[in-house]
Amino acid sequence: MRNYEFTVIFNANEENTQAGLEFVTSLFAAAEVEITKQEDMGVKYLAYDIKKQEKGHYFYFELKADPSKILGFEREFLLHANILKYLFVNTEK
Repeated sequence: MRNYEFTVIFNANEENTQAGLEFVTSLFAAAEVEITKQEDMGVKYLAYDIKKQEKGHYFYFELKADPSKILGFEREFLLHANILKYLFVNTEK
């Protein structure tokens, strides 16, 4: 298991944000990913429009996950309509 930082930007609409957050946390739970920290960073203006959206709702997570699971998440996140952008960062050197 490795430590990761994960940042995700959801559609700023409250219903879409909640649906996206539930999707992400259920996906992590099914893959036995341990969420050590979760922080709601709020709604912010984006530097440029993403999927025709000017604002996004940011969430930050600290995770412990198996590296092979990360690639599977990326495919799921690309296909989900409420997720505008995401980033996984390996915090181990």
